[in-house]
Amino acid sequence: MRVKCVICDKIEAIEDESLTAKRLRNRPIHTYMCNSCSARITQKTNARIDTGNFRLYRTKSEKDEW
Repeated sequence: MRVKCVICDKIEAIEDESLTAKRLRNRPIHTYMCNSCSARITQKTNARIDTGNFRLYRTKSEKDEW
């Protein structure tokens, strides 16, 4: 299966039976990102977290007894 990276527009070939290919076929909202772009984003995100100015806003789940 040929896929195109969302960020750098590089075209790569992945195996048709792989989990990534199955996700892309069955759920069109999923997008493909190449390994170099994924590593770059991970590295920059971790650098932002280390600065202390990074806030991840998640909803607090309240446990209801009833």
